[in-house]
Amino acid sequence: MTITKMTWRPQYRSSKYRHVFGKPATKENCYDGVPITRSVHDNHLCTVNPRFIAVITECAGGGAFLVLSINHTGKVDPHHPKVSGHRGNVLDIKWNPFNDFCIASCSEDTTVKIWDIPEHGVLKNITVSQKELQGHSRRVGLIEWHPTADNIIFSTGYDYQVMVWKLDVPEQVIKNPVRSISVHSDVVLSMSFNTDGSRLATSCKDKKIRVIDPRTGTLLQETDCKSHKASKVLFLGNLKMLLSTGNSRWNHRQIALWDQEDLSQPSYSEDLDGSSGVLFPFYDPDTHMLYIAGKGDGNIRYYEISPEKPYVHYLTEYRSLLPQKGMGVMPKRGLDVCSCEIFRFYKLVTIKSLIETLSMIVPRRSESYQEDIYPMTAGNKPSMTADEWIGGLDKGPVMMSLRPGSKLDSYVELGSGKDPTDSMETQHSRSRPGLSLLIQERLDAKEGNARKVSPATSLLPSTDEKSSSTTYVRNGQLDSTHCSPPKTENELRQMFYKQQEEIRRLKEQLNQKDVRIKQLELEIKNVRNSQANL
Repeated sequence: MTITKMTWRPQYRSSKYRHVFGKPATKENCYDGVPITRSVHDNHLCTVNPRFIAVITECAGGGAFLVLSINHTGKVDPHHPKVSGHRGNVLDIKWNPFNDFCIASCSEDTTVKIWDIPEHGVLKNITVSQKELQGHSRRVGLIEWHPTADNIIFSTGYDYQVMVWKLDVPEQVIKNPVRSISVHSDVVLSMSFNTDGSRLATSCKDKKIRVIDPRTGTLLQETDCKSHKASKVLFLGNLKMLLSTGNSRWNHRQIALWDQEDLSQPSYSEDLDGSSGVLFPFYDPDTHMLYIAGKGDGNIRYYEISPEKPYVHYLTEYRSLLPQKGMGVMPKRGLDVCSCEIFRFYKLVTIKSLIETLSMIVPRRSESYQEDIYPMTAGNKPSMTADEWIGGLDKGPVMMSLRPGSKLDSYVELGSGKDPTDSMETQHSRSRPGLSLLIQERLDAKEGNARKVSPATSLLPSTDEKSSSTTYVRNGQLDSTHCSPPKTENELRQMFYKQQEEIRRLKEQLNQKDVRIKQLELEIKNVRNSQANL
């Protein structure tokens, strides 16, 4: 009689983002009394950067949007000055990713306008734009800035054209786009770039997804799948995958995952519910987390994306009774890293004329900077000029560290032989080996020869040639803030307590690793036993 042993498998997937939770701001820290537009257009209607929040508003005659200082919370003056130079309703607005004082808007009046916002905010109505782009024959519904090239913006309208504009020209009114892309048979519903901007994905009213070379306008891939009708599409960072939201054959709201090189069939699809609101997808390439927010819903689902099957791992959902009409998202450089905030939404709640701030938090006991949840991220510097991009150059974004006081940045180049599933810190350690002792230790640990840093030497200063400040190595991490030796007994005691806390945290991490190693050893042993009994 042969006895077959059951293979032991963990009942849950280990993830540092398993317990992420949504924390809504108090009403005093929201934006109250905002006349949010009643437009039925399925756009975000709101855009945010670390200095300002802009939202499309309801107004009589022409179109306008409101620009508020990010700290201007509480009750908003109903007569607050607006940006109101369009002759028709404003349909979309986007901040320039490389200039916090520059915003683009598009309208039913068939134009795209580029606006300069004063450093102290909008103190009087702005009606004259810096640039006006005239080329579309019908209303313009969507705009998108190029993610790495300066002064390049894309627009698409109800004439089914996607137009590429170069802004660093002397003319105030630009009538000729760099290129006009004519591969769509209906209205474009969404546009998304990959990390270096060498590919543009679009979803269309004909329910198809297309991948286009944005420089030449060549159609590279197109879906022809009857089981998924896409409404929004998103590139998933460097994973070489696309995510789309839409409807299934039975009209259930659905998400689908696609290989960007093969759009014949989705790699993964999942029906969510039977509601009718459009699903807005948001992806964080640093944490590989996906957020799905439905128009008219109060909840936000979030998932973790992995490069291996089953690709999409459901985490949990944030629930609220306040339905959102649109959403704005704060760039990573504007987050509060001290409270372990990894994402921040700005929910437009029309029924209360309210913009509610919602922070996604990773619960951590330690108040120190958490290196593992804040890898190098895309910064606010372009990696090339408009002419370089038009000339055929592709470059990855200029990366920055979110560590307070840090000014380290470097280039991530496309086609440098990197595995697209590598973490951001691994990619940077390859491009600049001396970037961080922590990164090097993690790489060495993967190869089985990690260097050991004793607590006694973990506070030794090291000289940084590119910076006048002293860079300290704390707990195997670079601390580039200006540190000085303790001058009083109280400061010495505080430093001692911090070091004890770091040692305790390291011991906890080691214990967790030991448990995981034992689990894996047990699983390998059970697999071998089951194979031997076959």
